[in-house]
Amino acid sequence: MIDRLEKEVDMLERHLQVLKMVIESEPIGIVKMSNETGYPHHKVRYSLRVLEEENLIEPSSQGAITTERTQEFVDELDDKIDEISASLAEMKISETAEAEN
Repeated sequence: MIDRLEKEVDMLERHLQVLKMVIESEPIGIVKMSNETGYPHHKVRYSLRVLEEENLIEPSSQGAITTERTQEFVDELDDKIDEISASLAEMKISETAEAEN
């Protein structure tokens, strides 16, 4: 159960790392991202595809570039992560059990 969550968090971290590279170095290609991150080309390509499906990046002849939606997403990201962190903190069983004793 938790293993799937950990895998999703790892994948989200990779997607966000790729997005950050596009923001900082656009246009940027798969080979450069793979070399700088150490992720295999196929994983970078998958992250780029996910980011493109979310309209956060788009392809260009020189490499991936940001879209009009990118800044809005970045502006909302920290709040979303804080909300998820708070939800996860509320799920802790050990703290609940200690509070009941």
